[in-house]
Amino acid sequence: MFNNVIFKNLGRIKYKQAWDLQEELFLEVLDAKIRNAATRPQYLLFCEHEPVFTLGKSGDKHNLLITEQICKAKNIDFHPINRGGDITYHGPGQLVAYPIIDMEQFKVGVKLYIWKLEETVIQTLKDFGIESGRSENASGVWIDAEIPSKARKICAIGVKTSRFVTMHGLALNVNTDLDYFNYINPCGFTDRGVTSIQKELGQKVDFQKVSDRMARAFEEVFGMNLSKN
Repeated sequence: MFNNVIFKNLGRIKYKQAWDLQEELFLEVLDAKIRNAATRPQYLLFCEHEPVFTLGKSGDKHNLLITEQICKAKNIDFHPINRGGDITYHGPGQLVAYPIIDMEQFKVGVKLYIWKLEETVIQTLKDFGIESGRSENASGVWIDAEIPSKARKICAIGVKTSRFVTMHGLALNVNTDLDYFNYINPCGFTDRGVTSIQKELGQKVDFQKVSDRMARAFEEVFGMNLSKN
């Protein structure tokens, strides 16, 4: 059985604008669930962000290695937000996916939901000739996770749930400028690196092809039937 999900590609968008839209759709999905409405909308948003650092609700602000004033001078936004996880970077060349769904409709709990997000990325990367996997002690998708000296993160994951309705999601480095990660301890780590599809392959890749493949992976892994709106 497939769950119908409305797919929206927001293109390049400021983080706060996308966050406000997420909140609006999240409340819509949650309200429909609480009311046990006959029609229950669910959403999957794709986008790229302008440069921004986001700090999760349990994150340590000391993992931002520059001041907020320097962030402003470099035109980097900074937002403490309500997802799990620590600090991360979003910016051009990074594919961000925000599922706003009722996990109960997909018959998954939080642990399996995170696993499926990771699997969606793993399957996407496989089509580009990149073998990736999970780290035992950290969420997200990693290259060479089993070799501590070589482990590097290619996709960060951070979510919020309420009554099993989700928001926030994942960020896959495609053609991302990785220099921005020098200004933070990514996800709180000081001993692991970050990478991108571009860095792993040694060349830029077609961003739209990655986006299209990830959309198919969401359908395959989650059992979604995506309709564009």
